[in-house]
Amino acid sequence: MNVNRKKGPLYLQIKEILKDRILHGVYAINTNIPSEPQLEVEFNVSKITIRNAIKELVQEGYVEKKSGKGTKVIANASIVRLSKGKRFTELLVEEGHYIIKKVLSVRKIELSSESDLYPLFGENCIQIERIYLLDNEPYIYFTHYILLDINEEDLKEIQINSLYGFLEDQNIKLETFRDEFAVAIPPNHICETLKMEKDRAVLKRIRISSDGDGNVMEYSEGYYNTAKQNYIVTYNEPIQ
Repeated sequence: MNVNRKKGPLYLQIKEILKDRILHGVYAINTNIPSEPQLEVEFNVSKITIRNAIKELVQEGYVEKKSGKGTKVIANASIVRLSKGKRFTELLVEEGHYIIKKVLSVRKIELSSESDLYPLFGENCIQIERIYLLDNEPYIYFTHYILLDINEEDLKEIQINSLYGFLEDQNIKLETFRDEFAVAIPPNHICETLKMEKDRAVLKRIRISSDGDGNVMEYSEGYYNTAKQNYIVTYNEPIQ
């Protein structure tokens, strides 16, 4: 996997990639992450860069490093998170699953005045299509629409590991999130990608994310193949 100096210190980029793999169960608790030489080859960086990335993960409480025994994952949720609630993906990882995210496309699209997105974004926005693999099987198909001013050349170099981490790198600070759930039939290309029969209704999630001033910065639609796994929500207190 390539990292880019234009996006900041290489060790921090690698740290975020490794942390994301831990959070999504690619590197499970009580197992070792790849050795430093393996990571050097994967990211094509120096030994000191890898060591600095691992040092950051140790400081954040995700891994522990022991001489002669490698670097072991000891936590798959941030120890500094204030929220008692857990994200859906965290719950899946706790149950022993692992999740891999893949970006299918990133492009700028033009919006007609008749488009439902036009009142939110105006004449154009960035469209990002991603899938989540659950234990190597396609599970969720996301289409994100982002209000972001970026030229075509920079679009070609975009690498997205964490979507919201990417948005923060673009100085987009999201403060509020509104999720809506419905039962819907996905478009044919999504059915094909998720390897499910056409015309079958699945869970659809619509998310609208806004900045601190109330401006909508992201609109997304996600289709979940619930035949593979139900959507899970946990609560610390009963909901009235």
